[in-house]
Amino acid sequence: MTGALHMGLILFALMVGCESEPTNAGTDRVRGSHETPGESKLVHLTSNFAFQLVNDSLAFSRAESFCRGQFSFLSSLDQEEDLEGAFELLQQAGLHSPIWVSNPSKAASKPVALTKQYVQFSALKFQKESREGFARVNMSFPSLSSVSVCVRVQWDIVWNEVSTIFSYAAPIFTNEFQLRGQVDMQERILLALIIHGKHLPYKASFPNDGAWHHICVTWHRVSGNWAIYVDGIRKDMGSDTDTSRDIHGDGILILGQDQDSFGGNFTEPFFGTLTDLNVWNTSLEARQIRALNTCTSMTQEMLFSWNPHHLSSHQSVKEVQALLFCPAVNQQMELQGCRMLKSWSEQLPVFGLTDCSDHLPFICTSSRECYLKMKQMSDSRNSQPTTFMNHLMKISNQTQPVLGQQLSGLSSVAQASSLLDISVQALEDTQQEGLQPMDMVSLIQLLSLVADIPAQPPDSVNHSQESVQKLSQHFISVADSIISEDNTLKWQAIREVVNGPMDVVKSIDRMVTSFSPRLMAETDHLTIQSPNIKLEVQQQSLREEFRASSFCGPETAKHTNMDCISVSHQKILDLHDNGFHKLTLVNTWYGSPLPPFSPEQNITLVPTVTDGSQRYLGTVLGSSIISTTVLGDDQPVSTAVRFQLQNRVQNLPGTLYDPVCAFWDFDLIPEAGGWWNTKGCEVVSKEYGYTVCHCNHTTNFALLLQVYEAQRSPENEKALQVLTFIGCGVSLCGLLFTFILFIAVGVPKSDRTTVHKNLIVSLGIAELLLMCSEWATANEAACFMVTALLHLFFMASFSWMLVEGLLLWSKVVSVNISEDRRMKLYYIIGWGLPVLIVGVTLAVSVDNYKADDHCWLNVKTDTIWAFVGPVIFVLM
Repeated sequence: MTGALHMGLILFALMVGCESEPTNAGTDRVRGSHETPGESKLVHLTSNFAFQLVNDSLAFSRAESFCRGQFSFLSSLDQEEDLEGAFELLQQAGLHSPIWVSNPSKAASKPVALTKQYVQFSALKFQKESREGFARVNMSFPSLSSVSVCVRVQWDIVWNEVSTIFSYAAPIFTNEFQLRGQVDMQERILLALIIHGKHLPYKASFPNDGAWHHICVTWHRVSGNWAIYVDGIRKDMGSDTDTSRDIHGDGILILGQDQDSFGGNFTEPFFGTLTDLNVWNTSLEARQIRALNTCTSMTQEMLFSWNPHHLSSHQSVKEVQALLFCPAVNQQMELQGCRMLKSWSEQLPVFGLTDCSDHLPFICTSSRECYLKMKQMSDSRNSQPTTFMNHLMKISNQTQPVLGQQLSGLSSVAQASSLLDISVQALEDTQQEGLQPMDMVSLIQLLSLVADIPAQPPDSVNHSQESVQKLSQHFISVADSIISEDNTLKWQAIREVVNGPMDVVKSIDRMVTSFSPRLMAETDHLTIQSPNIKLEVQQQSLREEFRASSFCGPETAKHTNMDCISVSHQKILDLHDNGFHKLTLVNTWYGSPLPPFSPEQNITLVPTVTDGSQRYLGTVLGSSIISTTVLGDDQPVSTAVRFQLQNRVQNLPGTLYDPVCAFWDFDLIPEAGGWWNTKGCEVVSKEYGYTVCHCNHTTNFALLLQVYEAQRSPENEKALQVLTFIGCGVSLCGLLFTFILFIAVGVPKSDRTTVHKNLIVSLGIAELLLMCSEWATANEAACFMVTALLHLFFMASFSWMLVEGLLLWSKVVSVNISEDRRMKLYYIIGWGLPVLIVGVTLAVSVDNYKADDHCWLNVKTDTIWAFVGPVIFVLM
């Protein structure tokens, strides 16, 4: 294979190119066209699944990424069919080493809660007012052949002399075990160990920034190995220590001072704050120290657990409270190691845990249909390359990017940039021809692999912000080409392999979340826009004055900023109050291609209109997709959002649409890539052309439109409105004429006349409101007000009718009641009782009135008229 062909096919080798045809259940050795000798894979097919053994050893996270890029998942071996497939594969390969397997009980990573991100610790503050400050651990230590000491330190940024964080002295030797620090010319804190009196070099370091840092030191006598870890990362290590003896027992552990004599003669004081000091009689592993850095407890072989009550402190040392960032409190993290299949015992698996950074083989599992469809597309690609593939190989030959490497090694920004760059060029050259389904599959896999590039802090890579932004722009361009409206009908051809456009959305979410620290290293605002996607990243410091955040999709010729999402100022204030210092908001808008409604695209949802006036047909996606991700100190945080989306549907005759606020839940139906969910979302208001929603979490949101068939035609609706207007008008004229007669003719004033006048006024105002109610349906506030007044005046009409009966009763039966007392009671019943009833009713059901379709008045007009009409007729 020529170099050009190899580079061209590297992108398309993301699909499994199989030479054999394992169409029946069994095991076959297959080699993709992109693989080199020694990288062959074994594939075992069952009636439902395909199991692929990958002998290319990777770390656990990279193994998961590789399987995800093959539209499969890392095997969990929790089902009998999984065990049989894995056993067959390992037997055929003769592989006896452990392999990675996923944990079926592992919960998906979720954004963390606000109030539990930070944990309060009791700490000791060593003040510069006295050089005598120290704290002594009140316990007796045994002889130690291994030891680990971890402590959290907040260094006084002004102090720049040599300081002793802790010192352990034995009766027969003072400098047994000690940790020291000093500030260098670059404003870094350098750390060094003293073991058995030997002073090791100052190499491990952390910035002198006044922030909290987690420091761990370990030593093991048999190997002589020692190490210093800072914030979970090993900064220095060696093996040049005395291995002839243990650390002596019965010693004294002092914090904040060097012991020049046993338990006294203190020198080289420490100034700052210490907390969470723990001691173990073992040499901890790297994964255990990473766990401790996130506040995970580890009690096994512990000698001393932090408790200020078990310390004796100098009077100058003060106990204070410290708020420390502890992501392990709420996040599901693989802190204790990753799951592996160690061996087989009588054909039964034996599982274990090991460091997630170890490199092991693994098995990817996919559905049988997915594997066979991938094979079919691979065969078709090899025999008849698409236009896009030909252009890709041509460009590869011209630019000579570094692409000829095993795909599992795609681990740098440079490699990803090269692949994306030539892909964008090929897409531009073949814009007229468009993408074929197999091209879409390959590009989706490429996006998945790029999104899984390991995240690195901005200062640990040699890439400028411009290069990372260019990668992100090309990533969005490729994603835009895939979800373009031109490809709407092509998704059906790859449904066995790809779940749909939301797979692309998920890759974008992962990429931006992972790259956001590097994207925002030199700016606080970034916008990337393409025809179908708009991405915006905002960053602000919560230590300074902060503001509410709002993001809108691109403006169109017809509407301006109709698709918007925002996080309220109060929610950002909650982040600040809970100890977060930096806020990053990742907002994305997707112009979703919407095919016409059909039963195949129906979304299962309970209909919201149930009064029988409309026939429910189904639910479809009815808007663009808009999303927001909130990162507090680069950690995903869940918070409430408010958004509005434009309704994007064709108004067909006789068809009505009712919007429902929803979000895409990737965990709802995992085998299908997720599904729409409405939990935690509600409609705030429904305006003409758009809907406002509120959701109590962050993710990808959209409007689902419930499709109804109107039971009455528009002509019938118009006729009913005319009849209602005429009937109400005639009734109103009759009421007005009656009221004028009462005044003009000079009917003698009496309680009966007063009751009649109040009844006429309440009925007349109610009829007038009913006639004008149609004009109030377009405005939420007006609709609510007219609804309340209609309730009030019709209730008052009924109340005054009751008063008519009470008046007649008082005239005939209870003739001794005075007229003044009667009228006070009548006014309370006629007006006071309706105000009380309507006020309580509206206060209880205000949310229902807001959320109803268009306006409550539209649905209830005919019912009100049918009920009140006979009453008015009797009155007249």
